[in-house]
Amino acid sequence: MSTLAHAASDSMTMLRRNLKHAVRYPAMTFSTVLMPVMMLLLFNYAFGGALGSGIAGAPTGGGKYIDYVAPGIILMAATSGAVATAVGVCVDMTEGIVNRFRTMSISRAAFLTGHVAGSVLQTLAAVTLVTSVALAIGFRPDASAAEWAAAAGLLALLTLGLTWLAAGIGLVARTPESASNTPLPLTFLPFLGSAVVPTDSMPTGLRWFAEYQPFTPVIETLRGLLMGTAIGNSAYLALAWCTGLGLVGYLWSRRTFGRTTRR
Repeated sequence: MSTLAHAASDSMTMLRRNLKHAVRYPAMTFSTVLMPVMMLLLFNYAFGGALGSGIAGAPTGGGKYIDYVAPGIILMAATSGAVATAVGVCVDMTEGIVNRFRTMSISRAAFLTGHVAGSVLQTLAAVTLVTSVALAIGFRPDASAAEWAAAAGLLALLTLGLTWLAAGIGLVARTPESASNTPLPLTFLPFLGSAVVPTDSMPTGLRWFAEYQPFTPVIETLRGLLMGTAIGNSAYLALAWCTGLGLVGYLWSRRTFGRTTRR
């Protein structure tokens, strides 16, 4: 068997292992799925009337607030898997199973690849569920099949990048508790962008931060693809941010794992 085939086979074994863990211990998976759903329901039903009244395309503009907020919450679902990834990697590192793997004939790349692939699949399942809930409560995108495919591709690229970044966090975290706390800003950073309100409604300092942070161009691109709003150069910025986060996370994770010794 070639080296590449051996690595692919071992990665599939690790992927099955991580998916079985998710089934046997579903609490983390449920939190990954339920938090975006709860946020969607909260902002639509509790805050939608107040927030939507001042947003173009929401109630006063002849549309609905759910059409504005849903793309932002869908993106939040894509970020929510980072916590589960960091915790899963940290638990394996601190409980000694990785040292056991190192004594076996297993590809060194398989451990991280299995974690990342499993987390990406679970996170995309959460994105699908949140999108389904949004459609059920009134979200009405006018995207074509090609635009839906582009939106799905963008979310998958973002999820992959954040998952590699979270894997690096899990490798350096000393405890599962610190691993669960460190990625939380990634989950809530979209709220300091254009996820729930336009950036031009914010104070000057916060508006500057919101316009130049990573998630705002991704949200605007996603909203433009699904709702037909102007995208401008947000698509290029979104792709650049997603690719950059992925490369940084991948290189950091691989280098950290290669240098990690027994704790």
